[in-house]
Amino acid sequence: MRWLGDYPFHTLLLLTEKPGEWAAWQIAPVPMTLAAGAGLIWAKAAGDPIWGWIVALGLLVFALADWGLLAALPRWGLSFGAVQPPFLGMVLFRWLLALPAAAFAAKWALPALLVLTAVQLLVWGLTAYGTLVEPFRLQVTHLEIPTATFSNPTPPLRIVQLSDLHVERLTKRDRALPGIVAELAPDLIVLTGDFLSTTYNDDPRALADLRALLAQFHALGGIYAVLGTIEVDLPHLLRPLLDDLGIVVLEDRAIEVSVRGHRLWMMGVSCTRDPVTDGTRLGELLAAAPPGSSRLLLYHMPDLMPQAASLGVDLYLAGHTHGGQWRLPGFGAILTSSRYWKRYEAGHYRQGTTHLYVSRGLGMEGFGTPRARFFCPPEVVVITLCRAGKGQ
Repeated sequence: MRWLGDYPFHTLLLLTEKPGEWAAWQIAPVPMTLAAGAGLIWAKAAGDPIWGWIVALGLLVFALADWGLLAALPRWGLSFGAVQPPFLGMVLFRWLLALPAAAFAAKWALPALLVLTAVQLLVWGLTAYGTLVEPFRLQVTHLEIPTATFSNPTPPLRIVQLSDLHVERLTKRDRALPGIVAELAPDLIVLTGDFLSTTYNDDPRALADLRALLAQFHALGGIYAVLGTIEVDLPHLLRPLLDDLGIVVLEDRAIEVSVRGHRLWMMGVSCTRDPVTDGTRLGELLAAAPPGSSRLLLYHMPDLMPQAASLGVDLYLAGHTHGGQWRLPGFGAILTSSRYWKRYEAGHYRQGTTHLYVSRGLGMEGFGTPRARFFCPPEVVVITLCRAGKGQ
């Protein structure tokens, strides 16, 4: 078993994989026990065992519906996570919903049961939406960023950013992606890490599917990449694959890129999660930048923004947060895996002359987590660099 004790959040995610090793018969007692417990509480609260039987059977029906939905996802080619971990999470969540409703059963048993049933149906509907619909509601985000290094005669430059592909098997989202990117006619394509799902990061078919997907991307000025977190992107497997496809991997190095009359100093820093170490590497790369070039940073996480801004990076492209993947209306990301939490959760940020864009990414978290998105659709990012006007 891999142990990631240095990173508690990833350790917690790693533990969610364990139930995926259990057979269906081993987890069957869990929904049965919880349903029986909720039924007993309702029977005692309402003073009539019939209410307990109704609640217990209802919870078991919803458990079967949840299992059916989750088990259908890999059969339909939509996502490929284990069924058991999210199923157990759903069973526990539904049980927790049933407990406070029992407090109203003494006086209003029927209204309380109807409200509980409506809430349980809503949970199933949201689960269906989050797994069947939103992960495939791919959006294209356009952003125009002025830069003082572009002179009058040079045309704007279009950069397409793809992040957090998290390939497990190719889905309809992945198959649609090359056509969308081709229509955008990018001058450059940049890939900001987490190419595979953690659950499939050494799986031969996942690697073959990733290769088939990346081989379909083309850009006038080339394709450039950085790897994601070490738990997700295994360098010894991904470096040969990317090199073979002609994708330039920027691991603590920078190159000057000339495209359509523009000179770009393209920097990539390996993601160690240590801002001191990674910030030092960034400073070394930036010190070698040719005068008059636009300075672009690719780094998987947004956590180098304070250092990038103090060093005068022009454009910084990142991913990693998935925009939270599960967002609440009016609040946004619940979790981001960033040391700054919501400070750089998703979208465009500016500090001084430095622009940061944090992509919501394309795929979803692996481990034993549900392959779902809520209020956070996947995105392709199109950055247009243009000449800065007065005052910009």
